[in-house]
Amino acid sequence: MGMPLRSSGKPITTMSLSSGTTQGKPKYVPWNDELFETTMQIYQTSFAFRNREFPIKNGKALSFIYSSKQFKTKGGLAAGTATTNVYRNAQYKRTMKALQSQCCSPDEVIFGPDFHQSLYCHLLCGLIFREEVQLVSSTFAHSIVHAFRTFEQVWEELCTDIREGVLSSRVTAPSIRMAMSKLLKPNPELANLIVKKCMGLSNWYGLIPELFPNTKYIHGIMTGSMEPYLKKLRHYAGELPLVTAEYGSSEGWIAANVNPKLPPESATYAVLPHIGYFEFIPLTELEQTNFLCVDPQPVGLTEVKVGEEYEIVVTNPAGLYRYRLGDVVKVMGFHNSTPELKFVRRSSLLLTINIDKNTEKDLQLAVEAAAKLVAGDKLEVVDYTSHVDVSTDPGHYVIFWEINGEASEELLGECCNCLDKSFVDAGYVSSRKVNWIGPLELRVVRGGTFQKILDHFLGLGAAVSQYKTPRCVGPTHGKVLQILNENVVKSYLSTAFN
Repeated sequence: MGMPLRSSGKPITTMSLSSGTTQGKPKYVPWNDELFETTMQIYQTSFAFRNREFPIKNGKALSFIYSSKQFKTKGGLAAGTATTNVYRNAQYKRTMKALQSQCCSPDEVIFGPDFHQSLYCHLLCGLIFREEVQLVSSTFAHSIVHAFRTFEQVWEELCTDIREGVLSSRVTAPSIRMAMSKLLKPNPELANLIVKKCMGLSNWYGLIPELFPNTKYIHGIMTGSMEPYLKKLRHYAGELPLVTAEYGSSEGWIAANVNPKLPPESATYAVLPHIGYFEFIPLTELEQTNFLCVDPQPVGLTEVKVGEEYEIVVTNPAGLYRYRLGDVVKVMGFHNSTPELKFVRRSSLLLTINIDKNTEKDLQLAVEAAAKLVAGDKLEVVDYTSHVDVSTDPGHYVIFWEINGEASEELLGECCNCLDKSFVDAGYVSSRKVNWIGPLELRVVRGGTFQKILDHFLGLGAAVSQYKTPRCVGPTHGKVLQILNENVVKSYLSTAFN
């Protein structure tokens, strides 16, 4: 089940680039007008369900969206990230206006040449239009958390810009400076108000509703690899609801969130049957062959069974034919006659040395368990990733952590043991007991390391809007492993199985 291109109804106008964070380099995926139309359809469908629960009046959205440049492939087609192909279409703006979700930043900020400058100006535009902001959104939850972590660093500078009506010298792009000069007017009253709001917060809890008092909800993709950021997002959001966005990928859309009131951890997505042809490979069949099943027998959309897990197969209007998406979903029920799916995990195993099998979710649960130990010291794990080190004999798991402060040696040693014990997969536990797998290693990296990894992927042409921290750094991620190892400040070996 590869990806042969079939002739589709409308010509392939552009290639979309996936984020590239899974395999270390982006995939090229066909894109055409029909795929754009299905994108707008799914946005409209999800908005209708969302707006029924959380109605928004003619306001603005503080959208942390970024677009990278398009370029030409060797064959002469335009290529850009999937999000860029959406944002660059004139119809996108009209649709967002109709959905009362117009971005409060000018186009020059969204299409700016430098992500850090664009982010600074998104925050500034949000503050200028603070009364009008009705929702805060981004493609992924990670970008919203990153934006408000940045706000903690730059809020005084933002207030100076508002007070004086002059944009900070950190923004050098002429196109952005020109656009922002039309919005910025000296407003000491607003600057003083924001200072007062920020000074009144305890550890930035409830920052979003404090800054943007008319916000109804926070919106973005919050499931799968975004779940680890929810704790911090809830901290910033205070009592505001988190609403997870549509379910899709660079390869195309699949399903809409028709139960927006559910917390992201329980979210289910209803498949939109008209936007593609979907088939489902029962997981039991795949697991018996370690996902290398040569001739799997998929079932159709109406033949899936509630409670069962499947890998999704997509045929779409842009020419993907029986393409295995690599996502495992569980059927939770039906919305009328279309299945409601819960995202379970990526089908590929992350951590495996011999008979052990640990997925992204297993890693997340282990990190969450160990992170509770540092939470007592008011510390948090900013981000994390993993690596299988087989240069030692026996091989062992390596977990990289970035923490927002100093933790004691003793505490980090406990965290390392906790991580090791939290992988409960039978193959891992039995291998550890007989030393077929060596002690887990926790490597703590200095602050800003994961920002350097983000910058590395941006340099390769990835879009911030699509960026996902790679949860496992494998052989294809040589440069990422180098960045991590160059920034290690402390490392610990587990004594959990001694």
